[in-house]
Amino acid sequence: MSTAADVSAGGAELRHRQVYDDSSDGSDSIDPGRTVPMKPLVPDAQDGDIGKPKKTFGRTPDGTVFVVPTTHDMVSQLLDPRQPKNLSDAVVLAILALHILAAYFLPAGYKRPVFAAVFLFWRASYNVGIGILLHIQSHHRRLITWAQRWKLFEHPSTGNNPRPWLYNLLKRELEAKIPEDYEFEKAPVEYNTWLVFRRVVDLILMCDFVSYCLFAIVCGHTPKDESMLIGSSRWLLGITLVGFNLWVKLDAHRVVKDFAWYWGDFFYLIDQDLTFDGVFEMAPHPMYSIGYAGYYGISMMAASYEVLFISILAHLAQFAFLVSVENPHIDKIYNPPAPREKTQTRSPVSANATVAFDLPADNTFMRSASISQKDMPAPVHNLVGLNNMDLFRVPDCVVVILPLYVAALTFATPETYMWKAIFVAHALLWRIWYHAGLGFVLDRQSKSKMWTRHFLKYGESAGEAWRQWKGMYHISMIMCNTSFIAACWKMYNLPEDWGYGLVLFKHVLGAGLIALQLWTAFSVYDSLGEFGWFCGDFFFDHEAKLTYTSIYRFLNNPERVFGTAGIWGAALITWSRAIFITALVTQILNVMVIAFVERPHMQKIYGRSMREEAGLTKFIKRSLPPPVKVLQESVDKVLDDTSHFVEEFLDSARPKFASGVKTIVRDTSALFNVAPARLTITRIAPDLAGLDPKQYSLTIEGTQTLQSAIDERATGKESFSGRFPKLIKTKTFEYGAPLRVRWRAPANHSKEDWIGLYMVTDNRLRDTTEVSSLGRWTPTCTGVYDASMANSSITVKEHVVDKADPSDPDMMEGEVVFQGDKLWWTQGVFEFRYHHDGRHTVMSISEPFEIRISKFDEEDVEVDVGTKALYAKAVESALLPIIQNCLDRDDDIAPGAVDESFGCHVERDGKYAKRIVYAIREMFGVEFAPAVVLADRSVRKLAWRICNAKEVLAPYSMSHSKGTTTPANEEMPTKI
Repeated sequence: MSTAADVSAGGAELRHRQVYDDSSDGSDSIDPGRTVPMKPLVPDAQDGDIGKPKKTFGRTPDGTVFVVPTTHDMVSQLLDPRQPKNLSDAVVLAILALHILAAYFLPAGYKRPVFAAVFLFWRASYNVGIGILLHIQSHHRRLITWAQRWKLFEHPSTGNNPRPWLYNLLKRELEAKIPEDYEFEKAPVEYNTWLVFRRVVDLILMCDFVSYCLFAIVCGHTPKDESMLIGSSRWLLGITLVGFNLWVKLDAHRVVKDFAWYWGDFFYLIDQDLTFDGVFEMAPHPMYSIGYAGYYGISMMAASYEVLFISILAHLAQFAFLVSVENPHIDKIYNPPAPREKTQTRSPVSANATVAFDLPADNTFMRSASISQKDMPAPVHNLVGLNNMDLFRVPDCVVVILPLYVAALTFATPETYMWKAIFVAHALLWRIWYHAGLGFVLDRQSKSKMWTRHFLKYGESAGEAWRQWKGMYHISMIMCNTSFIAACWKMYNLPEDWGYGLVLFKHVLGAGLIALQLWTAFSVYDSLGEFGWFCGDFFFDHEAKLTYTSIYRFLNNPERVFGTAGIWGAALITWSRAIFITALVTQILNVMVIAFVERPHMQKIYGRSMREEAGLTKFIKRSLPPPVKVLQESVDKVLDDTSHFVEEFLDSARPKFASGVKTIVRDTSALFNVAPARLTITRIAPDLAGLDPKQYSLTIEGTQTLQSAIDERATGKESFSGRFPKLIKTKTFEYGAPLRVRWRAPANHSKEDWIGLYMVTDNRLRDTTEVSSLGRWTPTCTGVYDASMANSSITVKEHVVDKADPSDPDMMEGEVVFQGDKLWWTQGVFEFRYHHDGRHTVMSISEPFEIRISKFDEEDVEVDVGTKALYAKAVESALLPIIQNCLDRDDDIAPGAVDESFGCHVERDGKYAKRIVYAIREMFGVEFAPAVVLADRSVRKLAWRICNAKEVLAPYSMSHSKGTTTPANEEMPTKI
């Protein structure tokens, strides 16, 4: 659904991919009417072409450039008599007519359940059906593969098309809809496949919309005792929402055209200049967010909770479709990870490379081996989120214990007026402290560094002041919300009749407001990170640079309104005067903190780089009539003068209260190896007769470990004879190293044979595989399976084996490679299994082999090196190859030297960090969190952490050792 231009991560948007990326100066990079320049796919037009209609050019993944014909939206194609019609249009209209006839002729008692089921079917066809098709097309190009396999677009004259009638039907249907710039025979298979796909989409979307409207009609009614004012207001608001929804859809289609409307970029890319204004400045993902406002307008006109609930369900399904299908494709196509920074001289990532280093007699390079204070790895132990919960930290213990105390008191105390008043007052006190108290601290910190100075006064560092502030802010926020929830619980009374008045509506609306606040909080945290969440720019003077991404592209201060939406939602649900007062106090305090604390600090730090108006504000101002614009400018001037007066008054009054306030401040998982295991029924293939399993064989090659496992197996706990094991012949390969498998099979073997990688203990039977390969498989022959990535594992295509003896049977052989996600990222004993004809019938099993991580030999390094700097060098040299394996030996991800940074893929996919921390734990005996890898992003910094951790833990080590397990401190005297 977009063009081929590069865009930023923050610019990725639904149904259009080239959205504006706000520059650091705070100004929008795309103004209304401004277009996005894109690299042309064809030469510039000559002078003679001026005045002709501009054509759009598309490009397929193989580089084919073609003219993209002009197409029209589905409503025009179906209902506009001026547009050409074909058989598929008649089929769609006939199905829609059947829906309408069913709504008319069905008995009244069957209409609601039938049309609810019909709508849910079409909604599932949209979100699940189309979602699956787009997912497999994005990841495996499966739709293109199917079209090529079925030979849908091959001309019958070639003799390769088994269904000429279908070819002629498709040709007639598609050419009838596109009379210009389109020839069925010459169009790329990607474009023809997309045209067929969009006809399926037309059917599903039209039936989805019509079935929803019919369901609303059969459920519509006028509530009893509804006044004329309420009824007219309900219809007026409903019609307004539907009209707004219609404008959103039309304006979005004006911007993104049919190409994005029908997910064209899942098939090909286009060269086109797009202007992003209007609805795309109002809200994120407007097609799926505000673009569904009409659902709620129709629900209001129908006055039916059934329609409202099914609308909410459909809207949630649409968001699930966005998160699981569209956003991953956006990131894959338009927001790839940035190239990894490389040094000028680097060692290649070789499969069999070993790292060696010379040790000079002196310590001339000790200074360079150490990490400077500037490059020191930063702590990565975040506070926010359940995944960061660590009960070894005091703030985390507090945010668990205190809410438990509040919950216990809430359930244990009686429901009397006094206790309700106590809980409401408790919530108000925490709310005042969170906004006013912490706001005052931030204001003093901004102007005089009060918080940091206090800790420096007692010999602490600025980092310690920052950690203590984060703890206090985190505890205050948790207790603020906990006390408010407890107060709401005390003030809430379960309705006796959910159908009375607006009781159910208030609960639904309140839950929606709570969900809006949660979404806002997640969006703000994703955009600001831990540093911005805890107001880090009040404590550290970094080189300031503002970027407006995520929700900040549309709003300057989303917390001002959306940040308190859940408070008002709770007030609606409880329908309590005390909770409404609490919500009002919260709103006022929130606005005051933003106006008098955050905004002045932002202006001081960022200055002119702050933008004055957000995307939504600019859109609204442009849409206002001229008289309203003049009035708005006058109101802005009055508000600005008033704010200046209030600021001057507070500045003059502040010294009188400063001394009193200062005294207050001064005193105060491993993955399951067998999951999900599924039993398979052994089936004997009809063509299995005549195949001799003895003629099948598998041979494994890979990077073998340099150290033997014999020494680690002899622990001293065995009998005397058991301490001298026999020579181990089982191959042992490095953790994460690619494994090459050379297979051999009879010439008449099935083309659908495949090879899978399993743990030896996974399968009890030798002739049948009992568990799924979980993606760790590869075919033996190319062009057999639909997955586009399946053929990538074949390194040597099958070929005839030369016979040593003419009497030998005809044999075929080839070679495949297992690497990356096709490997088991754990230690153990494994085997390869050769399967017959796409089934789980085993024809051959390789010899078992072991994947292991060799322990770091600290004793040898200590004896040979003897210095801390050289010990760090040894750790770096041992760590580099294993990290290269963990990063798939991909030159765009894996470093070639210890000081090179990892590729951005490591941040995108958490599997890489988990692999690395597992390898470090097994190799060095030190356990890190995956976030450490994301923070350090280099072998040198990780090696520094390992050395530092082992030095700290050395006195507590209980492992068997011949000597010291970490380098001794050279400055400390050695006791003899």
